[in-house]
Amino acid sequence: MRTRPSLEAALETALETEHLFDYAVVLKPPVMIGRGQYGTRLFYEVRDGRISGPALNGEVLSGGGDWPLVDEEGWTRVDVRGQARTDDGALLFLSYRGVIEPTPALLSAMRSGGATGFDDQYWRVSIEVETGDPRYRWLAQSALIGRGRICEGPGVVYQVFRVC
Repeated sequence: MRTRPSLEAALETALETEHLFDYAVVLKPPVMIGRGQYGTRLFYEVRDGRISGPALNGEVLSGGGDWPLVDEEGWTRVDVRGQARTDDGALLFLSYRGVIEPTPALLSAMRSGGATGFDDQYWRVSIEVETGDPRYRWLAQSALIGRGRICEGPGVVYQVFRVC
């Protein structure tokens, strides 16, 4: 039988992350799909964007978007799919799911067209990448997480990390 490690041992073995890139997009105005049995569904289409960072750089291609679901308490479940072309020509498909906390700072930024900081709300995602390019296959074989914020535009920015 496996024993559970002590809190002290768990703290000594905390996971580390490595910042790979930032993912910034400008969005079209939302389309209100409506209230269903799971909450209110919206659609935000990506207008354009950029990936930039120490591990990869490129252009976010049009055609992607977010199909968020907002529950009765204002918590949002993001459901994003999109594609990008790296500066060296690789094509990537990104999909991620996560959760956004409806803090006063977030709600104010959404109403005013302003921005939030990464610490203004709990906004976390789990990201998967697919590619046919062997130079970036390591992305598909990595556990990727991110944190998000609103930026003026209107748009969003994610910092993306690889769990080491």
